Amino acid sequence: MDHFSTFAVGAPWFAGWGTLALINAALAQGKNRSGLLWFLLSLLLGPLATLVLVLLPKVRTKLF
Repeated sequence: MDHFSTFAVGAPWFAGWGTLALINAALAQGKNRSGLLWFLLSLLLGPLATLVLVLLPKVRTKLF
């Protein structure tokens, strides 16, 4: 088996993981959190980061 066919087998998995990280970054920004931080966390933790992010409340910008 050559290197290209080995990469092609794992490519959809990497594409899905990267897409999830981008979605998490957008979700984090919608909750007034750091998109870059959550993007990097999502690359490491994947769906677990999504679960944590969904359960966290939105950060308030003003007290009153």
